[in-house]
Amino acid sequence: MRWTIPQIAEALGVAQPVGLGATAVAIGVSIDSRTIQPGELFIAIRGPRHDGHVFVSAVLGAGAAAAVVDREKFPEFPREIQSKLFVVDDTLRALQQLGSRACQLWRNQRPGRMIGAVAGSVGKTTTKEIFAALLGARHRVLKTQGNLNNEYGLPLTLLKLDEQHEAAVIELGMSHRGELAALTRIAAPDVGVITRVAVEHLEFFESVDEIALAERELIENLPWPKATAVLNADDERVARFTDVARGPVIRFGTNSQAEFRAEAIEDRGLDGSEFDFVSAQGRAHLSLPLIGRHNVMNALAALAVASVWGIGAEDAQRIFPTLTPADKRGEVVRYDEGFSLINDCYNSSPEALNSMTNLLAATPGYRRRILAAGEMLELGPLSAELHRECGRRAAELQKIDWIFAVQDCAADFLRAAVEAGYPRERTRFFENSQEAAKFIEQFVQPGDLLLLKGSRGVRMERILEAIDDRHQRVSAKAAEPVEAVPKRPR
Repeated sequence: MRWTIPQIAEALGVAQPVGLGATAVAIGVSIDSRTIQPGELFIAIRGPRHDGHVFVSAVLGAGAAAAVVDREKFPEFPREIQSKLFVVDDTLRALQQLGSRACQLWRNQRPGRMIGAVAGSVGKTTTKEIFAALLGARHRVLKTQGNLNNEYGLPLTLLKLDEQHEAAVIELGMSHRGELAALTRIAAPDVGVITRVAVEHLEFFESVDEIALAERELIENLPWPKATAVLNADDERVARFTDVARGPVIRFGTNSQAEFRAEAIEDRGLDGSEFDFVSAQGRAHLSLPLIGRHNVMNALAALAVASVWGIGAEDAQRIFPTLTPADKRGEVVRYDEGFSLINDCYNSSPEALNSMTNLLAATPGYRRRILAAGEMLELGPLSAELHRECGRRAAELQKIDWIFAVQDCAADFLRAAVEAGYPRERTRFFENSQEAAKFIEQFVQPGDLLLLKGSRGVRMERILEAIDDRHQRVSAKAAEPVEAVPKRPR
């Protein structure tokens, strides 16, 4: 989006720099001095490790149109630099003001433009991707890229809105109370969906109920009464968010109270799932290539929120077969030697680990099912017990042939599994993912299915990298596993 100097000054509520004419423009906004382009506006953010004010002179010398700086830093710059500076009390707040103003300008350009927001403890990235794919069948869509779902990433995403975009799909993340409220006020989304409330960030919250209150902030701060809330009817905490909604509510799930339901769900292992999609428009059979029953719920959430744009089952039947998993989120990797790997190591939580462990145990056609579970971080004082609980559940499944645990509290996971009856001789603990990688790259053999799961800080992807260095991936879709799963007759 192009900004005139008066537009920037108005959005920030400050004076125009004396060295910039009213006809000058900024062709974009950046907070990264390494990637700043000539003609962009640079906002000097003071982060935990770097202070953007250090790079202001350099970016202006490289052709930046202007810069935004904190008031207390302004006197430190020479006069010729000062003439190109917008002076504000808080540069982060300035970034957010520009993001919010970008939304307003974009909406005002053409009636009917809308923004959908996705939040929740688990599943929000996959839901966002499915939602964006469904909308993309009919509209030009801007969506959150990567992990740009926080106080910095959200406004940077919104600042990419241009006249060609007809809709926006944004992901909202949080780790503290008040974050979702602030993010929601910046974007003012027309539709907000909560995927689920689950154990996460207990380093910062005392209970799951507190997490629910933090997630509820999306619904509380939607621009009512014109907004729409989309809620998980199967999650008791999320279902109660209807109490704070001041407008239309749409529910999804397997619950009979949900307007958008999944029935007759059939888990097809590494081939994904099939289910009957039921809505006010009738019943339709859908095939979803994303693995795991949890992704059926993510697909339902996406369908429910996309319905506000008039998207339905016919669109899903066309779009779902083209879906691929997001990076490190249920990616299936197959190797020439005849073993497969599920790369789900973007992050981890008790619910996510249990869900993927269930999938591993239930997938037919493999001689050995191997779980490599990395430590789950940010679980606070309950970390050890939550790891033990997951270990006990893994042991109860009785269809996992080997368990490898990686880093610190993952040892509690392993001990609990053994105490619950899992054979000790089929377990191994590694201090870090590098040690695990050295062992596992040689351990895997034809007929194996290996699941990699762990929090980002554990770097479980190192195991995948080591396997890739030693073994050859199949270039096309691999042959079916030993016991192919028959298609459900229609």
